[in-house]
Amino acid sequence: MKQTVFVTGTDTDAGKTVISCGLLARARLDGLTTAAAKPVASGCEQTPDGLRNSDALALQQAITMDLPYEQINPVSLEPAIAPHIAMQEAGKRVSADQLAGYCRGVMMKGADFTLIEGAGGWRVPLSPREMYSSVPKKLNVPVILVVGMTLGCINHAVLTLEAIYKDGLKPVGWVANRAEPDMSRFDENLTTLKGLLPVPCLGVVPHLENPSPEHVAEHLTLPPTI
Repeated sequence: MKQTVFVTGTDTDAGKTVISCGLLARARLDGLTTAAAKPVASGCEQTPDGLRNSDALALQQAITMDLPYEQINPVSLEPAIAPHIAMQEAGKRVSADQLAGYCRGVMMKGADFTLIEGAGGWRVPLSPREMYSSVPKKLNVPVILVVGMTLGCINHAVLTLEAIYKDGLKPVGWVANRAEPDMSRFDENLTTLKGLLPVPCLGVVPHLENPSPEHVAEHLTLPPTI
């Protein structure tokens, strides 16, 4: 059965892209075809081919399908700031309906495993009227939460899951990503999270000097197909 998941994080630096690429590699190693999208990306660089975002390029390299960059990242923003502010400064306007449409285009490619990566955390604004979380709501897809293992992550993880449930979506798993190599009481925090979060832990990714998708995939499992 084909599956699409939306990947969100507890914060901007939780490691969504590292884990997303690891999940895509895990799917490929499991014999699945893969596709991905990061519909909005800020912090892009000017290149001869136009604006390019390093996270979106990483997703493009990690998937098995040959998708053009513009389909993976249709809304590219140069400043490395909150997307809604970057869009205001650039005179752009995009709705959740438009972003969901871009995502459906990728989903229609028919990959076994399609991953859509969000921007920042769950409650990132798209505009004064819409949140980015409206996109997975319109797509009605399950959600994977990446928990950046830092001080305060328990509060962020619990609140994010509560918001996902409140929005009527199904979280299918979470990943503990050791963003800080020297986090105090890592094991105790991990144990607490496993007790508090009512969804499966899909992996505990250590701090890796070379977080290649294949190395990250060694520490991950895919969510159950629903």
